[in-house]
Amino acid sequence: MTSSPPPGLDRRRFLQLTGLSAATVALGVSAPADAAAVAGAVDVPAGAFGLGVASGEPSADGFVLWTRLAPQPLAADGHGGMPREDVVVSYEVAEDRAFATVVKTGTAIASPALAHSVHPEVRGLQPGREYFYRFRAGDQVSPVGRTKTFPAAGQPAARFTFAMASCQAWYHGYFTAYRDLAQRAVDAVFFLGDYIYEYGIVAGGNLWRQGVSVGVEHGVEIETLEQYRLRYSLFKSDPDLQAAHASAPWLMVWDDHEVQNNYGSDNSLYGIPPKLFVHRRAVAYRAFYENLPLSLDSLPQGPDSLVYRRFDVGTLARLNLLDTRQYRDPLPVDEADRLSESRTIMGQAQEEWLYGGMTGSPAAWNIIANGVVITAVTDGRVEQWDGYPANRRRLLAAMEQTSNPVALTGDIHHHVAAELKADFTNPSSKTVGVELICTSIGSDGDGADTDAYAKDWLQHPYVKLYSGRRGYVHTTLTPTEMTSEFVTFPYIEADAGAQPKVLARFRTPAGSPRLEAL
Repeated sequence: MTSSPPPGLDRRRFLQLTGLSAATVALGVSAPADAAAVAGAVDVPAGAFGLGVASGEPSADGFVLWTRLAPQPLAADGHGGMPREDVVVSYEVAEDRAFATVVKTGTAIASPALAHSVHPEVRGLQPGREYFYRFRAGDQVSPVGRTKTFPAAGQPAARFTFAMASCQAWYHGYFTAYRDLAQRAVDAVFFLGDYIYEYGIVAGGNLWRQGVSVGVEHGVEIETLEQYRLRYSLFKSDPDLQAAHASAPWLMVWDDHEVQNNYGSDNSLYGIPPKLFVHRRAVAYRAFYENLPLSLDSLPQGPDSLVYRRFDVGTLARLNLLDTRQYRDPLPVDEADRLSESRTIMGQAQEEWLYGGMTGSPAAWNIIANGVVITAVTDGRVEQWDGYPANRRRLLAAMEQTSNPVALTGDIHHHVAAELKADFTNPSSKTVGVELICTSIGSDGDGADTDAYAKDWLQHPYVKLYSGRRGYVHTTLTPTEMTSEFVTFPYIEADAGAQPKVLARFRTPAGSPRLEAL
């Protein structure tokens, strides 16, 4: 199922109504050297880089850089305290943190139409190496970010390290996990959905992060572009999240809360008619692009945004980032509907793209990053892949024809390690891959080692780990094995001082899709 603008409103007109122009978008990626003549002279307020810096979507010769000017990130109007004028932003990329060897420079225009964000796409760099970057706006200089390019296409790589994170409800606790993750200096971070949450934040209700308060403007469910922008600002004001973004390039997958809980395609579960819900989706997708290190390919066209994409880490790994929200069929109305062979959580075009890229991959390891759990848990969890068993069978069949497939998932606020079976109705069937499910960064507060959902998971012999603490997953790939490390923290609500604990470590040998406890 594909989305569409409201009846009588074509996509071009829909885009025009958002206030964007092709020139505005292009200048936010790259502007001419005389950009000051385009934007004019604007006094840039102090503290303009209050939301930090980020990089993402690395390739063998470059990456996307990001920043958003916001000297007052929590200004209630969602504009970050910036004047409603274009601002010139320049950037430098260097081989060293001291910027003694600068290898790339450029300019972009931060426009109020895109919340004063810029998304320079840097190319022409060397493969498989570390770089550092920073921005300037007026007399303001940003923090320094670290990033990396991927190894060259067709070339071997000895090692690839990455971290997995998801579900960062700022109001439920501190982002302690990001403080530890930032120190790992990984090659990439996979973010697996729920970067923000749309719910109203209410003291005495869901505001569990101790020692903080929010204005009344945060107390309602967000619906408008300005409200989505402000919610990103609130979450991104966290210093540990900023540090994690500045530590490595990020690869982004979204789930539901970037728009609304449990939405799918044009369908809201809260009574919003499709012809109105697509507008909600359009502004949410716009804010997603504005606030994250995404390439121009992901700029939404009204309520549509192409975010599934693929990256190769030399011949070591192929990375497939999926969209399991925008094209999914509605939740099943009964068991016959759930079991229908035509049901899809990805849409036909994305399914064909994924399976062709998996079975034809030259990589030793093939990674699938997606927003919801693939492993069979219970038939009642229809919002996950359990609600789309025919699509799951097609995916598992493709995995069986793929070299070392690994699924990375978030969503459920629990650490889970599971082996993916060719036929989940027969637990003794062939294991075709593994799924690493990372717990939340902040959602659901401190959590616990076990809870009422444990029996649903641990009844299955293919589930090797279950924990409800907060944390992240650190993974290392080599040509011969994958090592996954599940990191947890004993608390997050009181403060950000908790110390990390490695809860479990697993080894997955190349050519043998299983989880060996270490």
